[in-house]
Amino acid sequence: MTVATDPLLADAAVAAEREARRQRWFARINKIEGWLSVFGLGFVVPILRIVGGDSPKAQGRELWRLAGVPVLAIVIFLALWGTLAPRVQTSLGAIPGPAAVWEQFGVLIADHAAERAKEAAFYERQDKRIAEARAADPKAEIKAKSYVGKPTYVDKIVTSLKTVFTGFLIGTLIAVPLGILAGLSPTVNAAINPFVQIFKPVSPLAWLPLVTMVVSALYTSNDPMFEKSFLVSAITVTLCSLWPTLINTSLGVASIDKDLMNVARVLRLGWAKKVFKLVIPSSLPLIFTGMRLSLGVGWMVLIAAEMLAQNPGLGKFVWDEFQNGSAASLARIMVAVFTIGIIGFLLDRVMYALQAAFTFSAKR
Repeated sequence: MTVATDPLLADAAVAAEREARRQRWFARINKIEGWLSVFGLGFVVPILRIVGGDSPKAQGRELWRLAGVPVLAIVIFLALWGTLAPRVQTSLGAIPGPAAVWEQFGVLIADHAAERAKEAAFYERQDKRIAEARAADPKAEIKAKSYVGKPTYVDKIVTSLKTVFTGFLIGTLIAVPLGILAGLSPTVNAAINPFVQIFKPVSPLAWLPLVTMVVSALYTSNDPMFEKSFLVSAITVTLCSLWPTLINTSLGVASIDKDLMNVARVLRLGWAKKVFKLVIPSSLPLIFTGMRLSLGVGWMVLIAAEMLAQNPGLGKFVWDEFQNGSAASLARIMVAVFTIGIIGFLLDRVMYALQAAFTFSAKR
């Protein structure tokens, strides 16, 4: 009897082990699902579930919704763009299609690689000359020169990122403390609210002349650490982007459960300890929401600020190409448009990932 049932027991054990592995696989998927969504990779989840043995039909529908539909929409957009663009004639020629824009993107990247090669060759020649001079006269004072070349497209992207993060960080350092004070005190909130309502709608084009005059008057160093155009652009970004963080921080602090605040009073927590141990952790989700909005606003404002302040970033690149009026200018402007959009999306994803990490809310 035992011999007859052994195969059945073995099959049951194998089946149980297989099911246990399957459940562990799905448990791992559930753990990483939120993070995949944070980074825009939610379409990977149905694939992993299919690999784990879940219903291919159900997961296939989910995969189609998450990946197939967006890809199809992009294909339709590219097809319409390629078909309709040549029919629109401008003073610089027809609107470039996807192929022309991609070609100019390749040209810009090739220009960057060529410029970096020139820079490397310059420093190699300079190091050789310095070594020869020191060999001839060890006591000779030799000054090394920095490479002066044209900023490439990649350099301009880096400049824009530095500028927007500088303005964003300054705005955050101003907005978060003010938002906390406004959320804790109705009096402070009443004092700050008129300035928020008045200055929040002001365009960067209105701020820029004022900022330019103030920076020019106060920043008069003969050996400046930063270029004036950089400061003008960064301060303009600050003035236009701090409001969402201030408003959301104030709202987050004011929305804290009153019972928690009463507990702080019962425990006789000091003001600083109450803020850092209770107020900030409780309002972090809304603070990060405000920061995400501020960074998005700052990135949009930056392009206009760089155009007018002539800060050597993406905004100045767009303006220079518009003024240039060459046959490739339209395609290069469209390269910049897509670059600005993609970087804006990535910045939002980074901020959302930080929000998920610090507020334990990885899932949407």
